[in-house]
Amino acid sequence: MTRKELFENIKKKKSFLCIGLDTDISKIPAHLLNTEDPVFEFNKQIIDATKDLCVSYKPNMAFYETNGAKGWLTLEKTINYINQTCVDIFTIADAKRGDIGNTSKMYAMAFLEKLNFDSITVAPYMGEDSVTPFLEYKNKWVILLALTSNEGAFDFQTNNNLYQQVLETSKKWSTPDNMMYVVGATKAEMLSDIRKIVPDSFLLVPGVGAQGGSLQEVAKFGMNKFCGLLVNSSRGIIYASNGEDFAEKAREEALILQKEMEELLNLFLPKK
Repeated sequence: MTRKELFENIKKKKSFLCIGLDTDISKIPAHLLNTEDPVFEFNKQIIDATKDLCVSYKPNMAFYETNGAKGWLTLEKTINYINQTCVDIFTIADAKRGDIGNTSKMYAMAFLEKLNFDSITVAPYMGEDSVTPFLEYKNKWVILLALTSNEGAFDFQTNNNLYQQVLETSKKWSTPDNMMYVVGATKAEMLSDIRKIVPDSFLLVPGVGAQGGSLQEVAKFGMNKFCGLLVNSSRGIIYASNGEDFAEKAREEALILQKEMEELLNLFLPKK
């Protein structure tokens, strides 16, 4: 998916919502446990209920890898279902990979080619040669960890403004057409400085909802002329109910965020 296509979909749906499919089998409704693949059935119903309200889905690999080979099959079924039924959805493999170039090449092939995700989250710690293999796929994206939403981000990322060094250096490796950055909603006050370094890039913003980040603050300081934001919500949507109405309740929560996003797009997106 190109940046133009992503932006057009944001305008069409009046939403920059990304839904995290961090599906924990211990938290899904009990009635699904009797199905052949409970996690996939849960994901499928969440997708069917919310696909018109969001522009992206982001499965977190840990929730699938923990179930071994069966979990990987569930992941394959989930991404295939999205690609077949939601052609306008931007898919993110939240894998946080990053290794020497030869290994990164294999990771890139696994997620961007074999599984056919649109993008993958990548850790920048090992430098340019660990990232460039992910950038070799046409119309695929790297989403580089820059300033994350967890408390531990203050251990290294903000120390001597390391996250700013990551932004400054990595933007020389590619363009805003195939590289995004993870910036946590809980660090919204830093978005103004981040936008000075990467004014045109998309930002994947976790931390709204259960982690306490403010959607309004993120839009105020982070939105650019292309919107430039994918704001992720996981637990607040997919676990809105643990009953048989879980998909309906997930839709209700997603709709609340979509309506807020519509207002913020009208408020902050530059008018032609």
